[in-house]
Amino acid sequence: MDNQKFTYPFCYIPSEEVKAAAESLAERLEGSVFSEGKMMGVLITDKGPLYAFSGLAGGAALVPGFVPPIFDLTDPEGYFKIREAEISAMPGGPGKSAASKELQDWIFTQYRVHNALGQELSIKEIFALRGLVPPGGTGECAAPKLLEHAYRNGLKPLSMGEFWYGASPASEVREQGRFYPSCTGKCGPLLTWMMQGLDVEPNPLDREFTAIGEPEVIYSDDAVIVVNKPAGMLSVPGRTKATSLLEWLQSRFGEVHSCHRLDMDTSGLMVFARSLEAKTCLELQFAGREVKKTYRARLCAPAANEADRAPGTAQSRDLRPGARGTIALPLSPDYYDRPRQMVDYENGKQAITEYEVLEVLPDGEVEMRFTPLTGRTHQIRVHAAHKAGIGRPIKGDRLYGAPSAGRLFLIAESLLFSHPTTKKKMSWCLTTTTHTNHIINNTKTNNQ
Repeated sequence: MDNQKFTYPFCYIPSEEVKAAAESLAERLEGSVFSEGKMMGVLITDKGPLYAFSGLAGGAALVPGFVPPIFDLTDPEGYFKIREAEISAMPGGPGKSAASKELQDWIFTQYRVHNALGQELSIKEIFALRGLVPPGGTGECAAPKLLEHAYRNGLKPLSMGEFWYGASPASEVREQGRFYPSCTGKCGPLLTWMMQGLDVEPNPLDREFTAIGEPEVIYSDDAVIVVNKPAGMLSVPGRTKATSLLEWLQSRFGEVHSCHRLDMDTSGLMVFARSLEAKTCLELQFAGREVKKTYRARLCAPAANEADRAPGTAQSRDLRPGARGTIALPLSPDYYDRPRQMVDYENGKQAITEYEVLEVLPDGEVEMRFTPLTGRTHQIRVHAAHKAGIGRPIKGDRLYGAPSAGRLFLIAESLLFSHPTTKKKMSWCLTTTTHTNHIINNTKTNNQ
């Protein structure tokens, strides 16, 4: 590991050392207080692995075998507990709100952390560098605890990962044994500052054009362009300098407008408009759910503990070849962890997906066809991974628990819409392999 760069925590594939340490930790946690569900962290250092958990464990901040918190708020004789009790006894009103805000501000001045350059700042100061105020709970996640303990004890961080242990929550996509990226809201500014001085992996989302293959124009006329987008290419311009599919088309066809999007790592069929009139017509069809789309995906093999899940959870769904069903889960953005989405039964927008099981492979992975009836962000990815959906993330999905080398195993397989000018139905379908390499073999077009 001498030449290995440190883990970029917001989009990563865990190292073999991190995975081995996580498996060892999970074995020790069976039947513990953590079984209720907790994000755990592993940091590999030059002196061995360190372990941490997010928040508290059964109300305790200090647990043998885990690094201590950055600052312990659980001391019953400490200022925080005393002041917290005083504020709780206050009558409601502006005075109580002001006192609570003052106490929260005090907490973030007490949380002082270091980076690999030897610098020290409070969490309040780190967020202020970006003109931000830290959200509540900042500094309590596993990753900053691990780095701070390493710095305070002269240990060299080599690689890191965070995985879920215990019961899955109702909202977030979390499944025991699967790794997830650090949150961007609370840990984004904090970890970015704490990693200064480390040789960190580049952000995969900032990479230059790395699409698998070139875009393939399937059909074009004066009104529309149907194109097969390769995985790894942005649909429209983003915050990086990478060439988007829209820009690629504009350089070849002149006036081109986008009507919908696919995630960068999703490949497959898209339609673009060649005039504002055609764009309006197509967007109305998308808004009215008149455009029909199907997606092909490969889901991960079952997690090690899947057989222990109770009836009625996602894992009780019939995943034998030919099985069909519908998933209806309301989704909303995870405010502190964008671009991830979460299941939100109170404020989320309803998302409905039909699915069909195509094949179960010998290693337990499953080939699926998904037909979204709504068009929410990351809809298929969340419906596949969430415990109330299928309960298995799409292979290669770093956001929702299946980080792996290579691409996301998700293809926009078919597309049907009415031509903006002729009003005739037009449909296309990509002929795919069984996703051994998730590569498209050929294309056939069917105009009706």
